[in-house]
Amino acid sequence: MSKPILIVGGGPAGLAAAHSLGSIGRSSILVEKEGELGGAPILSGYAKLVPTGEWAKDAIGGMVKRVVDDSSVRVQTGATVTSFDGEPGNFKVELSNGDKHEVEAAILCSGFTHFDSVNKPEWGFGTFPDVVTTTQVEQMISSGGGVRCPSDKRKPKRVAILLCVGSRDRQIGREWCSKICCTVSSNIAMEIREELPDCHVYIYYMDIRTFGLYETKYYWRSQEEFKVKYIKARIAEVTSDGDKLIVKGEDTLVKRPITIPFDMVVHAVGMDPNVDNPDIAATFGIDLEEHGYVGVANRYGAMGATSRPGVYVAGSATGPETIDDSIAQGHATAMAVLTDLKQPVGETA
Repeated sequence: MSKPILIVGGGPAGLAAAHSLGSIGRSSILVEKEGELGGAPILSGYAKLVPTGEWAKDAIGGMVKRVVDDSSVRVQTGATVTSFDGEPGNFKVELSNGDKHEVEAAILCSGFTHFDSVNKPEWGFGTFPDVVTTTQVEQMISSGGGVRCPSDKRKPKRVAILLCVGSRDRQIGREWCSKICCTVSSNIAMEIREELPDCHVYIYYMDIRTFGLYETKYYWRSQEEFKVKYIKARIAEVTSDGDKLIVKGEDTLVKRPITIPFDMVVHAVGMDPNVDNPDIAATFGIDLEEHGYVGVANRYGAMGATSRPGVYVAGSATGPETIDDSIAQGHATAMAVLTDLKQPVGETA
């Protein structure tokens, strides 16, 4: 009889991997360090997801229920892996709660950490209460309270969204593009305009990267239907005159300085490597890539293979990723594990 597959992380990728294994009769142990499943979309209170427009609590919440209701998946929340030894087909695992298991392989779906905007202090976060992050705006929307200025709960009449906060910035050691921020920002801008039609929303950008079909659905639609204004600029700082937030910088298209007042400024925060990755790498004996994400050994071989045989990775643990692609990788990596183990897919513990 086969042993279960260990899945680390209960976000979209981990939920997808567990469902794939369960759907073909293979058991798994899903370990999540937080007290509930769902990953960032649930734990951070995301609102409407790109590109379906479904509420995160419904879309990802449905994935959670499907896994929790699956008797082939053993869910362990509030736990981490402290020991992982052995070889493919025969690994011994110990958890922080003292539980011990034998598993055939491991899939790391440990996700990412949102960039902390305090590392970009010149843009006002942590200094002015009405400078917020895209995650905070998502929480405002998903809570049903609407987009409001935190300082006094008023409806903002002018909102600036600053792109690439914690992305494509060598000065703070974040050289990578976080892939989804442009599209998420366009989506949030439309949601603000939908709720507050009298609010003027500006997006300040270096480049717009609403890749693929998102260009039409978000970039152009936000401009043409929702009248969101896009300004190509380099932002120097966000200050306050005591009444309004002041965005200062340079309009790089017309080569002139800008000093513009706003009621609210939103940081489009990027995706950092999971802060736990050094510990995860040490526990599982795997390599990280140069920026601190989990390294992928061979993208043209086994899906999600890492530097250690029998240990795989899926989703945003490997780098900035969309929810849809994380789910696809979770499904694909689960199948790659079984292929490498060369066991009948219907065989179960």
